[in-house]
Amino acid sequence: MAEYKLLLEHTDVPEYRTLHGYLARGGYAALNRAKGMERQAIIDEIKTSGLRGRGGAGFPTWIKWNGIEKEKTRPHYLICNADEGEPGTFKDKQLMESTPFLVIEGMTIAALATQADAGYIYIRGEFVDAAKSLRAAIDEAYAHGYLGQNILGTGLNFDLYLHMGAGSYECGEESALMSSLMGERGMPRLKFPHAPLPTVAGVWDQPTIINNVETYAAAVPILAKGGEWYVTLGANTKNSRGTKIFSVSAHVNKPGNYEIEFGTPLMELLDLAGGMKGGALKACVPGGSSVPMLNAEDCQNAILAYEELWETGSMVGSGGCMFLNEHTCIVSYTWRTAQFYAMESCGKCTPCREGTKWMLQILERILRGNGQPGDMDLLMEITKQIDGRSFCGLGDAAAWPVAGAIKKFPEEFEYFIKNGRSMVDTPEARAMAPRWAQRAFSAV
Repeated sequence: MAEYKLLLEHTDVPEYRTLHGYLARGGYAALNRAKGMERQAIIDEIKTSGLRGRGGAGFPTWIKWNGIEKEKTRPHYLICNADEGEPGTFKDKQLMESTPFLVIEGMTIAALATQADAGYIYIRGEFVDAAKSLRAAIDEAYAHGYLGQNILGTGLNFDLYLHMGAGSYECGEESALMSSLMGERGMPRLKFPHAPLPTVAGVWDQPTIINNVETYAAAVPILAKGGEWYVTLGANTKNSRGTKIFSVSAHVNKPGNYEIEFGTPLMELLDLAGGMKGGALKACVPGGSSVPMLNAEDCQNAILAYEELWETGSMVGSGGCMFLNEHTCIVSYTWRTAQFYAMESCGKCTPCREGTKWMLQILERILRGNGQPGDMDLLMEITKQIDGRSFCGLGDAAAWPVAGAIKKFPEEFEYFIKNGRSMVDTPEARAMAPRWAQRAFSAV
């Protein structure tokens, strides 16, 4: 398979950021089709397409849209999760910068299907260029009747707002995002079954739909060309349909965003990115820093699709694909990842608040040459106490990469623990260490 540009087709065309350029390349054809359809028919089209959330969870999009009350008795809200704080992931940033109207049209289609009165794009505060691009596009859409009152004669009144976050990774979690949007602390809330779903009581306790940037963008070609057409993409997979954008980085010759059809082998994505740089493939983190890593052997047979990649031992996640070469110190990489999650924990629940910092301390002492014989077992036990026990998914995101690294590369952890201070005390000792270990000495 080769790269399949659907959402990224016009990212290199500057005019595509303007309404004129967007319309000239087929923009708003999807909304024009959708406006002649019943609301349920739009949702059914999304169902037929097999579209699943592109932010990481892979939840069927149509179930969210269908879950909002059909007989509208109160305001409905639409939220675009554009926080994109997952390390290694930068696809949404490019979509917002280069294809802002694609995101806006997708949200307007969703608003038509769910009777939303207002939408909010919650964008990461550091994404200044993306925010400027969206702001200009929103203003232009209002000026030409594509936002506001009675859009394209549909009777839909839909206002769209841009909300800048403050750079908190935790606010990528939907309930924490809603709290932040309402001016509260960006911390997670109770979820179903202990609390109503957002489609029942979301932002301001009103029915709310939350989807990712890429998910809304994908709704545009689905409505333009039909769900039956979209479902043919990825048809050789178990239950992954359409295209997915992977942000490829680390030790590759051509880092960047690559849009591929689900079912593409992982090694073909590596080929698209120009192959390995600086050494042979050692490991890959295919879906963002929170997913378990794969070793080189796993990568040979890995297929980029939700169920297939899970069976290989990892996840599609947010699509942040990092290829690591043979000179990478896995212990150092794991420590740096653990450092991020310990820093970003909001502190609301004990497993995450204490567990992330405890893992970081153990990894630091291993790298400093003070590791203890039982440290690997202790780390694995801590990950078990965090995984599935934290208030939100951040705990899981912190536990999986640590557990995955120990499972796939136990010999590297054992090397540091066994040799201890003897390998770092003198320049001669450091020179005798493997090259991957030498690169870790200055990490902590």
